[in-house]
Amino acid sequence: MSQPHHTRLKLRLEFDAPLTLGPGKARLLELIETLGSISAAGREMGMSYKRAWSLIEEMNAAFALPVVESSRGGPGGGGALLTDTGREVLVRFRRLEAVLLSEGAEEIAGLQRLIPDR
Repeated sequence: MSQPHHTRLKLRLEFDAPLTLGPGKARLLELIETLGSISAAGREMGMSYKRAWSLIEEMNAAFALPVVESSRGGPGGGGALLTDTGREVLVRFRRLEAVLLSEGAEEIAGLQRLIPDR
């Protein structure tokens, strides 16, 4: 018996900024919003703090205003939060994904029919 096909859509936007915005950076922003920490968000995604911070720096440099603001650790601990720009980037990215899935559903199904059962 063959398994039904499952198709995933992964949106990746490449701007001249230079900036590539895809599902990984969107997830990182979501986790920073939820966890309030770049290091915790990175850990949740299985990446180092250095890598997570590098991705945030790339986005902060590309957009007119920062997407994440952070404060250094210390006795009270550090933290990070999404700025209004960061929330807008995330909302617009997720809306675009939803549009592609809904408006492209017929085309995705048509492509899926061209793939034989395994």
